[in-house]
Amino acid sequence: MLQDNSHTDTATRAPNDKRDILISVKNLHKSFGDNHVLRGFDLTLYDEENLMIIGKSGSGKSVLLKCIIRLNIPDSGELMVLGKNVPELSREEMDRLRADVGFLFQGSALYDSMTVRENLEFPLRRHLDRLGTDDIDKVVMEALESVGLAHAIDLMPAELSGGMKRRVALARTIILKPKIILYDEPSSGLDPITAKEISQLILDIQKQYKTASLIISHDMDFARIISNRVIMLIDGINYASGTFDALSKSQDPKIKAFFK
Repeated sequence: MLQDNSHTDTATRAPNDKRDILISVKNLHKSFGDNHVLRGFDLTLYDEENLMIIGKSGSGKSVLLKCIIRLNIPDSGELMVLGKNVPELSREEMDRLRADVGFLFQGSALYDSMTVRENLEFPLRRHLDRLGTDDIDKVVMEALESVGLAHAIDLMPAELSGGMKRRVALARTIILKPKIILYDEPSSGLDPITAKEISQLILDIQKQYKTASLIISHDMDFARIISNRVIMLIDGINYASGTFDALSKSQDPKIKAFFK
């Protein structure tokens, strides 16, 4: 079913979805000096959904993620995450919210001086109150087994391939069992075979942990494999949204440019 809106006629109409809304962004604006990056952006992320945001380099994809975890402060608009008004939270409230929102950085961002085990222990030791009676070693091993790297627990990051680093970073992201995972270009810098393995791993994580994921990328093959819905971030707005297949049939030149 197609939705007619002011930007395009290819967006899929949101159903009367009874799933919980985990992220709601309305009319979000963010500028850096004279550079108006987000110009009234909107999105809704539902429970257990993989939502992909596609846009060119510099279109504002990473800025959006940083607004969601408040590394950037939006100029105006509404930004709700897990029912919390992000711009109005105190530092302590934001720290608690971040424990429920995992973030996979584009460059994996492992600590070079720590072993794989120590990299995974780091977020656990910061949030020991979330563990209850669970043993740290058990939780670390469970996370590594989820990404197929239990054997690498005592290796240093320098001993890992690019794909292994991305898997360890994903294990660290899921170790607190977040409700939402934000992925910043998860296939960037990977060869096609490894990128496909990471895409399957993201699908496995979604199924195993029942997470919702917001994924930014310009990789159309990646979007085709893992997305439930796709948003096209063009000119600072949600220019079009829908399934990958629906958007791929668009005759809008700005959308067609991504599918060439």
